[in-house]
Amino acid sequence: MQSCEVSSDSTDDPLSSGLRTHRQPRIVVIGAGLAGLSATKVLLENGFTDVIVLEASDHIGGRVQSIRHGDTTLELGATWIHGANGNPVYHLAEDNGLLEHTTDGEKNVERISLYTTCGIAHYQTNVGRRIPKDLVEEFGDLYNEVYELTQEFFQNGKPVCAESQNSVGVFTRDLVRKKIMFDRDDQESTKKLKLSLLQQYLKVESCESSSPSMDEVSLSEFGEWTEIPGAHYIIPEGFMKIVELLAQDIPSPTICLSKPVRRIHWNYSKSRNTCQENNHNDYHHSCQRNHEPLKRGHPICVECEDEEWITADHVIVTTSLGVLKQNHRDMFFPSLPMEKVLAIEKLGISTTDKIFLEFEEPFWSPECNSIHFVWEDEAQLEQVSYPEELWHKKICSFDVLYPPERYGHMLSGWICGQEALFMEGCDDETVAETCTELLRRFTGNPDIPKPRRIVRSSWGSNPYIRGSYSFTRVGSSGADCEKLAMPLPYANSTKAPPLQVLFAGEATHRKYYSTAHGALLSGQREATRLIEMYHDLHRAQTTKPNI
Repeated sequence: MQSCEVSSDSTDDPLSSGLRTHRQPRIVVIGAGLAGLSATKVLLENGFTDVIVLEASDHIGGRVQSIRHGDTTLELGATWIHGANGNPVYHLAEDNGLLEHTTDGEKNVERISLYTTCGIAHYQTNVGRRIPKDLVEEFGDLYNEVYELTQEFFQNGKPVCAESQNSVGVFTRDLVRKKIMFDRDDQESTKKLKLSLLQQYLKVESCESSSPSMDEVSLSEFGEWTEIPGAHYIIPEGFMKIVELLAQDIPSPTICLSKPVRRIHWNYSKSRNTCQENNHNDYHHSCQRNHEPLKRGHPICVECEDEEWITADHVIVTTSLGVLKQNHRDMFFPSLPMEKVLAIEKLGISTTDKIFLEFEEPFWSPECNSIHFVWEDEAQLEQVSYPEELWHKKICSFDVLYPPERYGHMLSGWICGQEALFMEGCDDETVAETCTELLRRFTGNPDIPKPRRIVRSSWGSNPYIRGSYSFTRVGSSGADCEKLAMPLPYANSTKAPPLQVLFAGEATHRKYYSTAHGALLSGQREATRLIEMYHDLHRAQTTKPNI
């Protein structure tokens, strides 16, 4: 996958006849994550041969990053297959034997997924005491009851009251607090513990949603995200196996690694700039920079950071919402329509990072499956955010990776929002020391040793990712996902060639945003859009009456 090759094969098949020319349509796919690879796979399977994938990083996978750890795999990115029934990721894994070694404990039917369903979650406070299990369960029932109410606003069309500010966090915090304070059976100390648990649950929810705070998540839209029925599955060999399955039938020369894109010049025929392309002959060959004027009437030029220009009939953009937020002004010429810009700006994306700590021996009890940090002094806080020096207070929990025969003695911590970016700016030694002190403080065990190894993600500061996954921020809606997905130029708005710039990626899927299956399905959607257009063009030409 080290060389970038482009085909200009002469052909008279239906695809080229749709262009009224003797060549295949040239399609550039930007990004080799799940969306880009699934789009490319579908295009190749349907007869498109002039397809090229430009990947900015030095590896495929996008937000899937599985790293080897001894005999096992750690997931820095996508971890779970969310649901089974009709989930294309699940079926890929199941059909290829990737779930044969998934233990029963790694099949989770709960809403918030841990690495295992075995054992008991330990909720520890900052004064080193464990909250009784029955109190945690009682609070969990209350929280889940209110969570179900947050789904009803979208699903049942319930009006949102002004007091909630259309915020999941504000609504949940206010209602749970009222229910706690009005409970006459609880002592004041119990109420305070439950209020502190509420803050911890909201931190976990923020990590699940990849939002800086649940206060930023839209209440009226929260219930549109659709959960696929079935359990959540972990792939023991690594989620990267899904990526490899998608890529296995894509010829290596099709994918260009370390090939970041600077700008997409679309509607080229209307642009005043001179676009240059490589002198491609009728055979596959490596892309060498050779400045020659554009001759073949492609409406698009993709300008790469290495100064190479690649012409195309269509571009499928699969870059993350975070990259679009950062770069859309410079990435497209002409600029994106204001409607699409507003969708990019309104939708939310933040960073959820993992911190893996490996220990020589477990300091936790055999039944413990997770350690949750509950700050008793945060019971009455409104929105929980911290200055840079207190980033560690946003770590909500550490999960025990299970089974130990596979992972050894390993914990996986969670942190999100701006505090995750602060963590990314620290060195490994600082993060390891900080996490060790947290564990000592909350467990009340001053003898916990430093981990022998630390591994962590850095999705927020990765210039080619800029965040973990999207959410519907207050002021946005599922309609913004559809606006983001709408191809350019808009239909019926111009006589320019259609479907020049298409958009895929998890943020463009209205029901399955934030998920791996949403990303995969979005790539298939855009490939299908092109296939159907060329089939329609071919049918129209072959059925045209002779005059």
